[in-house]
Amino acid sequence: MLPRVVRAPQADPTSADPGPLEQAFTAIRAEHKLSPDYPQPALAEAEKAATATTLPERDETAVPFFTIDPPGSTDLDQAMYLERTDDGYRVRYAIADVAAYVVPGGALDQETRARGETVYLPDMRVPLHPTVLSEDAASLLPDQVRGAYVWDIELDASGDVRAAQVYLARVRSIARLDYDGVQQQIGADAPDGLRLLKEIGELRIALQRKRGGADLPMPEQEVQQDEDGTYRLQFRPPVPSEDWNAQISLLAGMCAATMMLEAKVGILRTMPAPPQDAIDTFRRRAEALGITWPRGQAYGEFIAGLDRTDPKHLALIHDATSLFRGAGYTPFDGEVPAETEQAAVAAPYAHVTAPLRRLVDRFGLAICGAVSSGQAPPDWARQALPTLPDIMRSRDQVASAVGHACDDAVEAAVLSARVGETFEAVVVARNDKAIQVQLRDIAVLASCPGDAAPGDVVRVVLVATDVGAHTVTFRLG
Repeated sequence: MLPRVVRAPQADPTSADPGPLEQAFTAIRAEHKLSPDYPQPALAEAEKAATATTLPERDETAVPFFTIDPPGSTDLDQAMYLERTDDGYRVRYAIADVAAYVVPGGALDQETRARGETVYLPDMRVPLHPTVLSEDAASLLPDQVRGAYVWDIELDASGDVRAAQVYLARVRSIARLDYDGVQQQIGADAPDGLRLLKEIGELRIALQRKRGGADLPMPEQEVQQDEDGTYRLQFRPPVPSEDWNAQISLLAGMCAATMMLEAKVGILRTMPAPPQDAIDTFRRRAEALGITWPRGQAYGEFIAGLDRTDPKHLALIHDATSLFRGAGYTPFDGEVPAETEQAAVAAPYAHVTAPLRRLVDRFGLAICGAVSSGQAPPDWARQALPTLPDIMRSRDQVASAVGHACDDAVEAAVLSARVGETFEAVVVARNDKAIQVQLRDIAVLASCPGDAAPGDVVRVVLVATDVGAHTVTFRLG
């Protein structure tokens, strides 16, 4: 899971006092047995590795890599350098070499397998790795020499892959950028790297849609913390630079999957395509909402064109979650699995670009690095493959539950002084007992007893809030 929290420049009228919220966040961490503190043996291993790890011999520190992350991020997994060639592009994508710092079977290895991934809460992160590694020695911080797996990918003029390899090298990032800053620089006078990020990103998006891939444009509920410590909510519209950046990560993940499949060993991130009856049902719901879905247009392209500011489109976007189900991890060794594709990507895909924050990536990178150099994958990575799906599934569930609980607590805190007020809302879903509504002016999703059709604009009255229980109660007004 990527960071859910950013710093806001100023307070908002809907901000919430941090006192009750921080108590709620502490309780949520306790409920899910999350602690930022590391056991001493694992921490000792990390501290030793931070000063004793040998960097790779290959030197690419002269390549001007740069990173793009949310503001304030210090756990930087990825850095890129983009070039135009005579008939296409060259992408170099450096990924932190976390495996160099983790002794297989050691205390740090065992603790990271227990944690699975970094979990982000509004007041802190619970890291996968000790911060001496994740925010310092292994992080691709600017002006620091680091070891990295470098994906070196050749693209043709359409953005399609011609060739790919991955190798270990020393790298140095020269700049730490963020999405909004990148977006503001895009234009005729933008640096070459950012112009190429836009150019390659848009080509890769076009190829994804041509393959039948799909992105779900759900409104992203984001918790922000102001400088005075108060919290607030907003639905943050993504900027195009996020999509371009994501396409570079997807590109590396697709190249990784191809390497693994050719070598018949690895672990894929898979998701089945939605069954035809689910697509047919979704089409009928679009028709019921009065939204035209041209015959012959792929569902992914149709979803990408929906407008989150239109109430009926918003309801359909929420309904589209039914098409994005069944994601999981598929390990294999010796035989290619029957299921290889990630339906939203519309291609085989593997997680290999966030090893500081997600456990599975460390193993996928080690396997690809070995395969690309003509060597056998290391035994420690190969032996772990069957265990990774259960680890990642259980930790993904924890991260999701924590995220929802924190969002719900912030909703309750933000609304606590507004009990009795009436709000305009859009009905985004309905079942036999209640409707789900999204408030128009505040980034709140909630259930409400009553009956109304998805896409309807209704008025709801706030009846009660409970920060500790993470609940808000509405009734139709």
